[in-house]
Amino acid sequence: MPRLNVRDLDVRGRRVLCRVDFNVPLDSARQVTDNLRIRAALPTIRLLLDAGARLILMSHLGRPKGGPEEKYSLAPVRAELERLLERPVALSRDCGSEATLAQALALGDGDLLLLENLRFHPGEEKNDPAFAASLARLGERYVNDAFGTAHRAHASTEGVPRLLGGGAAGLLMEQELRFLHDELDSPARPFWAVLGGAKVSGKIDVLMRLLDKVDGVIVGGGMIFTFYKAMGREIGRSLLEADKVELAATILEAYRARGVELLLPVDVRVAAAVEAGSPLAVASAAALPVDKVGVDIGPASVEAIRARLAGARTVLWNGPMGVFEIEDFAAGTRDTALALGEVTARGGVTVVGGGDSAAAVQAFGLEERFSHISTGGGASLELLEGKALPGVEALTLV
Repeated sequence: MPRLNVRDLDVRGRRVLCRVDFNVPLDSARQVTDNLRIRAALPTIRLLLDAGARLILMSHLGRPKGGPEEKYSLAPVRAELERLLERPVALSRDCGSEATLAQALALGDGDLLLLENLRFHPGEEKNDPAFAASLARLGERYVNDAFGTAHRAHASTEGVPRLLGGGAAGLLMEQELRFLHDELDSPARPFWAVLGGAKVSGKIDVLMRLLDKVDGVIVGGGMIFTFYKAMGREIGRSLLEADKVELAATILEAYRARGVELLLPVDVRVAAAVEAGSPLAVASAAALPVDKVGVDIGPASVEAIRARLAGARTVLWNGPMGVFEIEDFAAGTRDTALALGEVTARGGVTVVGGGDSAAAVQAFGLEERFSHISTGGGASLELLEGKALPGVEALTLV
């Protein structure tokens, strides 16, 4: 349902609490190595600052164990944000203390304060009312632009907006919901989904929900071997979820009964070991060598994918086709990304559902070839599964 948008807020002279997702990777020197999530939040941040808001940003970083840990400080994020905005960004020492409140109250119009890591406080993930109240008193308005955490009912995503009487979706949140919900709920057809990743168990709900929505599903990644086993095929030493073989058979039958194509790879790249430098060969998916492990889809499979997507007008992609993190095994995932890029170039809508598939697109430098790349792995999956997201439900309906 339509929800209040950040553009609808009167924020001049108001302290605005904005939940962002700055959970970004850092190297050993504590430098940001991938600033995609920071860049994704910039339109909302700039809009609020230009409108005269006294802006207070909230985020988590990593998984600190119940208290402050220097390696999880948001100090490197503050430095990267300053570089991108080309303006000063203050960093509080904590989240809800009297000193932090004093910093918030001292902000002027267009000033910016970044709170220290929310997860330095156990009350964040527990959605503790007292911690939520300590955050809520910092602001007068609430904006959530952290789609990647919207599936969690935490203090900053669910508790604070309840205390402040609701809140508005940021520009990124709005975009994520438009592509992952609106565009896929009433898609231009033909509508295809490309699902990869290691395990069938992680995609069960999506596969079954898509059955009523798509014109076809293309399956890749490690989970193909559980499907092959359900078909009675030899899979060698490839990844197998033995306890999901029966379920895989049920999914195959459900698609057959509904007349919806579920396309599995026809060939597989196999290796002696899942490690760089291991010699590669291409094997028929009908019977993989008993002493090899499948690491990627093969070239004939890529051609089959390209043929299916030739007329597609909407494509959802979630999950890599192989072990793309190792360059030797990345060809299938890269070629699939290029095939989706061709759909975009023809005027179609292509949505990458976050997580490893988004990481792959970035690694290949192909971000510009897609309509939308989600910043939320778990959140995008839960939305695709039809689940309500607490961080979205807490926002104000219009």
